[in-house]
Amino acid sequence: MTNPTKSPVKNKIGGIFIPVRDIERAREWYGRILGLVEGEVFFGHIFVPEMEGSAQLILDTMPRWRTEDGDIYPYHAPSLQFITDDIQASFEFMKSQDVELVTEIEDNFYFVIRDLDGNLLMICQER
Repeated sequence: MTNPTKSPVKNKIGGIFIPVRDIERAREWYGRILGLVEGEVFFGHIFVPEMEGSAQLILDTMPRWRTEDGDIYPYHAPSLQFITDDIQASFEFMKSQDVELVTEIEDNFYFVIRDLDGNLLMICQER
């Protein structure tokens, strides 16, 4: 492998944005399913909860990225993966919270849920 040109952009994920329609409803929903307690709202449309790990989860109403009719498109393929130590307990928990389950547990390793705005999220067993 050749030595790549030094880039001023770090090879580190700073945050993962999830488009949401209502910041307060999304804040409550994600708080409930992930056990989030703390976090900050910035500029009236971005919520950044305290999370474990290096990347930040960012819920954003994305006012500058909306269509002409004011809508914003959800992710229709899982673009974010949450980790669990117990896939079965996580699946049962999501059911108990009335979270929309898109799949059953697949390959005894993951399942997919839909958030309030239609975004698909994956829950995976940590290996």
